[in-house]
Amino acid sequence: MFFAIQTAAIAVLVAVALGVSAETHTVTFTNRCGFGTPTLIQGGKVLSTGGTFTTNGPLRGAIAYLQTGGCGFNGEGCTLVELTLVNPTTAGSGSSADISLIPPHAFSVTTGFGYFNGCQPAGTDCTNSGCPMAFRKPSDTFAQIACQIDNADLAITFCD
Repeated sequence: MFFAIQTAAIAVLVAVALGVSAETHTVTFTNRCGFGTPTLIQGGKVLSTGGTFTTNGPLRGAIAYLQTGGCGFNGEGCTLVELTLVNPTTAGSGSSADISLIPPHAFSVTTGFGYFNGCQPAGTDCTNSGCPMAFRKPSDTFAQIACQIDNADLAITFCD
């Protein structure tokens, strides 16, 4: 009898474990400029130089830009995409992305992003230095584009 209960308990635990999917997020790049290298950085570490990047867990406080040769390591002097991709645990605590032109960042190339695999068509484009949906000072929180679904993915495009 004990063996049957123990076996049933293990079977239930395995079924629950298989039913829970791990958090995952993907960032893709499309570079239509004909020059430059898409760059994704988090915490001083280069995660991608143009290839698709997938993480098995949250991606917090990452930045992306097109390295044209004139950008600093953290995108200084260039158009910057700031992103956090995380599954929401409470209302408003999910993913967020924005375009930043807060100095020392400055418009360099047309840059846009959009969520995929949920939340589309949420995203924005910055096509010139007058970009209305970009951070220009830290209080410009209207520029943040949120996605409140699990496993949100982000596509970043340059020169579209």
